[in-house]
Amino acid sequence: MWRILDAHDLKPHRVRYYLERRDPEFERKMIEILMVYRDVNLYPAEATHSGRPTPVYSVSVDEKPGVQALGITAPDLPPVPGKHPGTGRDHEYVRHGTLSILAALDLHTGEIIANVEARHRSREFIGLLQRLHEHYPADGVIRIVLDNHSAHISREIMAWLATHPGRFEYVHTPKHGSWLNLVECAFSKMAHGFLRQIRVNSLDELKQRILQGIDEMNAAPVRFQWKSVDTDMLC
Repeated sequence: MWRILDAHDLKPHRVRYYLERRDPEFERKMIEILMVYRDVNLYPAEATHSGRPTPVYSVSVDEKPGVQALGITAPDLPPVPGKHPGTGRDHEYVRHGTLSILAALDLHTGEIIANVEARHRSREFIGLLQRLHEHYPADGVIRIVLDNHSAHISREIMAWLATHPGRFEYVHTPKHGSWLNLVECAFSKMAHGFLRQIRVNSLDELKQRILQGIDEMNAAPVRFQWKSVDTDMLC
């Protein structure tokens, strides 16, 4: 491989750019997302007026797939005074499989409504939509900020949404714009909190630990808000 690259004067290790298929409607979709966040800051979910005859409950939805259930191969070593400043953990581990977190972040309260599933297909996403449908008052519209993942817009999903006309409203993030979705902040908090270096004995234990961690986050919910120095984009 080195000879081939050297013969053609190719130096891939020095490449500093990456391939990006920018959404041609990136600006429009970004503004739509930011206007949702602006609207949430201006009006409570239950607010109604001439332009909003029904309450609007706004949530940010996405999946965190591939959460690994890793187990230890040997007990953690206890600290020894004068020798080890902290506990020690073997670098080897056992893989028990992976789980996906399907989460909806309430943009008004910071509450997280989540399911933990073995996969994240359309049927699992319908399970999350059903939870949202049951969670919020029946007279309101559930406005969902989410990406264009196939599990969100499949025929199965569209057929289910058709049985609940006027109940759900999709606001899609642009391609390569997952950073615009505030639920990613909640996932980051999970990753740096209870998921960090977690060790379990089974997938069931991992699921229970995840649900427990989400319950603890909901006990003291944090309302994530979009902040930008370019306030003209929000006007």
